[in-house]
Order: sequence, then C-alpha cells, then structure tokens
Amino acid sequence: QVQLVESGGGLVQAGASLRLSCVASGRTLSSYTAGWFRQAPGKEREFVVAVSRFASRTTYADSVKGRFTISRDNAKNTVHLQMNSLKPEDTAVYYCALSPRITNNPLPREFGEYAYWGQGTQVTVSS
Repeated sequence: QVQLVESGGGLVQAGASLRLSCVASGRTLSSYTAGWFRQAPGKEREFVVAVSRFASRTTYADSVKGRFTISRDNAKNTVHLQMNSLKPEDTAVYYCALSPRITNNPLPREFGEYAYWGQGTQVTVSS
C-alpha cells in the first residue's frame, strides 16, 4: 500500500508562484509514474502533468504548459510541482497520484490509470 501526502498549497495573488510537494511512503517511488491532477469547485478532476518513473518523459495539460514544471526525487520519495505565473483559473484542490503503468509512451493522463491518490492540497489564486 502506498500513502501520499501533499503540501505547499496556499492563497496567492495572480502572477505568484507556489511549489507543491508530494511525499510517498510504503513503496519505492521509482516503481510508479507520478502525476498531478486538480479539481475546481463544481468541476471534474482534471489532469495537470505526469512524469515517468525516472523523469525521462513528461506530459502537461495545455492549460499549464510553460508555467508548471514537475520534478521528482526518487531517493527522497518526493514529487514536486513548481507553479509559476499562477492565474485565478488555477484555483483548485491539487492531488498527487501514482500509476503502476510501466510504459511511458504515452504517459497516463486519465484518472482511472492512477492507483494511488493523496488527500489534496488547496491552491487559491486571487485576481
């Protein structure tokens, strides 16, 4: 069993930056593709970004491309999401997730492809 704990959310103004972290325990992080999803009030959970097991490949949602960067440190069982130039429409609960899918071409982008989820961290961007 894998446990994921996110941190780093908060309330910021538009244009600011935040760095989210996700710490995994219970299994070796390098066994999984890692991803971030987000869910805004009244909307479905949506894919944000994913990174392959050894960070050789990434894939981003068009809405965050060029502003967000995912990274991982398998030695520390940690995944980060650096979010720059934040916009009010980025406001959501952000979830870290792990997929056991081995192939990384393409990387998983669907909710059902991820087996483990954190509890989420709130990001609020004011205009």
